[in-house]
Amino acid sequence: MQTNFSLAQLADPNIAEAEDILRKCVHCGFCTATCPTYVLLGDELDSPRGRIYLIKGMLEGDEDATEQVSKHLDRCLSCLSCMTTCPSGVNYMHLVDHARTHVEETYQRPLFERSLRNLLSFVIPRPFWFRAALNMASLSAPVMRRFLKGRLRALIDLAPKTMPAASVVDQPQTFAAQGTKRGRVALLSGCAQTVLAPSINEATVRLLTRLGIEVVIAKGVGCCGSLVHHMGKEHAADQQVKAAITGWSAEIEGEGLDAIITNASGCGTTVKDYGFMLRNDPAWADKAVKVSGLARDITEYLTEIGGLEIDQAGPIDQSRSDPAQIVAYHAPCSIQHGQKITKEPKMLLQNAGFEVRDVPEGHLCCGSAGTYNIMQPELAGKLRDRKIKNIQSLSPDIIATGNIGCQCQISGGTDIPVVHNVELLDWATGGPKPEGLN
Repeated sequence: MQTNFSLAQLADPNIAEAEDILRKCVHCGFCTATCPTYVLLGDELDSPRGRIYLIKGMLEGDEDATEQVSKHLDRCLSCLSCMTTCPSGVNYMHLVDHARTHVEETYQRPLFERSLRNLLSFVIPRPFWFRAALNMASLSAPVMRRFLKGRLRALIDLAPKTMPAASVVDQPQTFAAQGTKRGRVALLSGCAQTVLAPSINEATVRLLTRLGIEVVIAKGVGCCGSLVHHMGKEHAADQQVKAAITGWSAEIEGEGLDAIITNASGCGTTVKDYGFMLRNDPAWADKAVKVSGLARDITEYLTEIGGLEIDQAGPIDQSRSDPAQIVAYHAPCSIQHGQKITKEPKMLLQNAGFEVRDVPEGHLCCGSAGTYNIMQPELAGKLRDRKIKNIQSLSPDIIATGNIGCQCQISGGTDIPVVHNVELLDWATGGPKPEGLN
């Protein structure tokens, strides 16, 4: 794609990076076939190629974002399916992230939308406030559903009927390896996941320590910054990213780390991108690269250390009471497109004794995408219904996935239990049966 940035514009490293990305696009249109919003709407401006044209015009003209640009960028799920499809290597993720920052800085959204975005960006990354908000939403849901619609109705509908208790696992501490110590890792306990499903971190710790891995929850590490980063709120993201890097760097420089484990794939994609995000900050760039280099999805790390076939894990428990054998594996977009991890989760589940089936149209997003199912409830609902229809065609006993957002989104439209991969692996090697299967 031909670009026309001035030398003064290209002096900005972010603009220079955007130009490099734009010039790789050859207008081929392959991305349109796998873009969820284009598949639903058929609008060129709701395809990656169309959004690239909007971004190019905005940045080249050094213009404030318009309502049109904001609308079509907001409809993008950042599922990154286009990056898997693109034959030219266009890094759409970095381009759209930069464009969203420009939108956030130059476009004033309507008051209600602006207020809701600010509320979500403050509450969700802070477990105390998020838990309080969900408790209030759960209590008021029976009444409020009669009066609310649109985004507020979507917000109420996503609140769980019952809230799990906070887990002590998510506090800064170290969990000793069982048997012979084979490694030491840090686990990102996260923010929303600690409130919605603390059982995921509990299963991760049990499984890793059973395999001889010491697990540390580093002090000072909270939200990874993903949610606010994708909303274009770069100042807030910068603070959260640097807090995480500080906490993990202390462990790296102390007793050392073999890996930084993420079990929410959306978070993992962002942590692996820290090196790029802080590339222009001399005080943080090297530390960010080191942290990104250590980041591993839990299934990625388990595969690296030999899977489940280790003495400490014990034999796969074939006597599980009423085992659900057929598993529909839903690959989160952030795993398959963001981190390019496609085989590992399925291989681990198969080795654990489950019959794993691929979901038709597995490349299409379920509609979760951070706060997307709140801010774009109509599109998110259509994508969820499409995903569930494809899942149900497999007649599975369980839906397995690796991202808390996908779990919440899919479980809102089906009675088939949706369970995290690591909970099934933990159960198969001696851990408790996942609560959702009881």
